Amino acid sequence: MRWIIFLGVIIFLTGFRQTATVPPLRSKTISTGERLDYRMYLGFFTVGKGVTTVDNKIHLKNEHSCFKVDAFMQTLGLATWISKVDDNWGAYIDTGKLVTHESYRKLKEGNYRLNEVISYDHEQAQATVNVADKQTGKFGKPKTYPIPKEVRDIVAGFMYLRIIDFSKYKLKDTLTVSGFFEDKSYHFKIIYFGKETVEMDFGKVPCYKLIPIMPDNQLFRGKNSITAWISADDNQVPVKVDAKMFIGHAGTELVSFRGLKNQFKIVPK
Repeated sequence: MRWIIFLGVIIFLTGFRQTATVPPLRSKTISTGERLDYRMYLGFFTVGKGVTTVDNKIHLKNEHSCFKVDAFMQTLGLATWISKVDDNWGAYIDTGKLVTHESYRKLKEGNYRLNEVISYDHEQAQATVNVADKQTGKFGKPKTYPIPKEVRDIVAGFMYLRIIDFSKYKLKDTLTVSGFFEDKSYHFKIIYFGKETVEMDFGKVPCYKLIPIMPDNQLFRGKNSITAWISADDNQVPVKVDAKMFIGHAGTELVSFRGLKNQFKIVPK
């Protein structure tokens, strides 16, 4: 069941930076005290839930003011019998540039455990990764890796999506992006497919439609197998992700929200 959690993470939390020209950015849309709740589904069945939060206060990391952002993911119901998942992904993100100063992962997935902390030195262009021993819980010798300029971790990438001014993009414009995950940087492309209204349980939501170009894999079906929608308002929160998989449709969708900085745009049914 780790794949359904990975799906939520890789789309809603995909960390990246622009590798070519700097994209048009909007004024800040992020506020302390936010909470977004999601359900994760496989076909018609709910198999998990996800929550993202922005802490109520501003934190200081590397002498920079930071948002503390956390994402929590859990399996639900019968899915817990297959593989129980209880994950926490988090980061301290610069309130100005939205780059990561520190990120962490605390994962419990079946018998798998991971406790990881990564510190980012943007001046030296390196990331220091420290992983705790699974038996003793103590952190060992850290490892250092090179990183691109102003790279973002997965959580910061999720936040960065919210300030890109997609109204400046044309249909099928491509964003070439990169990020740092675990021990290396990576690159992929996202195609902008204009606006589309998505019908949710709480109403219809005008959204920006994005399709990442997926490499050949044994999980998702085809290059355009994943579609993501983010709200086309002053919040730009992820609303829904749907994936065509070899075993059927899966994805995540927003079910509730609170503490947003701006009015969430909903068209009544």
